[in-house]
Amino acid sequence: MDLVDALRSTGAVREFLPDPVPDDVLARVLDTARFAPSGGNRQAWRVVVVQAPEVRRRLRDLYLPAWYEYLAISAAGLTPWAPLTDRAAETAAAAGAAEVAAASAAGPGGLAEHFDEAPVVLALLADLRLVAAVDRDLDRYTMVAGASIYPFAWSMLLAAHAEGLGGVLTTMHVRSEADVLAVLHAPAHLVLAGVLALGWPKARATKLRRQRVPEFATVDRVDGQTFGRGT
Repeated sequence: MDLVDALRSTGAVREFLPDPVPDDVLARVLDTARFAPSGGNRQAWRVVVVQAPEVRRRLRDLYLPAWYEYLAISAAGLTPWAPLTDRAAETAAAAGAAEVAAASAAGPGGLAEHFDEAPVVLALLADLRLVAAVDRDLDRYTMVAGASIYPFAWSMLLAAHAEGLGGVLTTMHVRSEADVLAVLHAPAHLVLAGVLALGWPKARATKLRRQRVPEFATVDRVDGQTFGRGT
C-alpha cells in the first residue's frame, strides 16, 4: 500500500465482520507498529491483548457510562470534557446520560454496546517511569507525554490497514481508569492511554472529511498569513 494513500484512507472503523483475526496477522501488526518513534527511544508502551470473554465484557461495561455521558454532553452542543468549557453546563448536560443509555438499550447498539465482540481488543498502557513529561509541573492541563505513546497507536492502525483490517482508538475507558487497570492487573507505574478495537471492516469511508490546510496553518503567528492557499 502506498504510504500517502494509507495516510489519506485510514479512517476510524467501528463496525466489524464477525470473522476472527488470526494471531499471526495481529502479530505482524504489532511487529510493524513497534517501529513508531518515542522520546529517547524508550518505547514506554505496553499492550494487553484482551481475549478472555469475561475481561472483554468488563471493558465493555466500563466503556458505556463514559460513552453515554459523551453523547449527552455532545447533544447539548458542548465538546465533552474540553479543558476550557462551561463546567456547570457540562455537568447539567451529563445528567442526561441515563436517558441516553435507556434510548440506546432500546436499539441495536453500536461499538460501545458491543465492544466485547470486536475481533481484537488491545489495551494500550504507558509506563510513567519512561516518559519525559516536560510539561509535568505546569499548572494547566497538559498532554505532552502522549507524544511518546500515541504515535505507536497510530502505527498500529496504519499497520492494521495495510493488513486489510480497520479499527479505532478510544480513550473512553480512561474515565474509569482505576477499574480498567485493576481488571488488567496493571502495576502502579502503568497508566491507561486507550483501548483499540480492530477487525475486518464491514465498510470503509470512501472519502474522509478533514479541514483544508489553510483552515489550520498560518505563517509565523497564530493570526498570521494563511499557509497553503492552494491546497
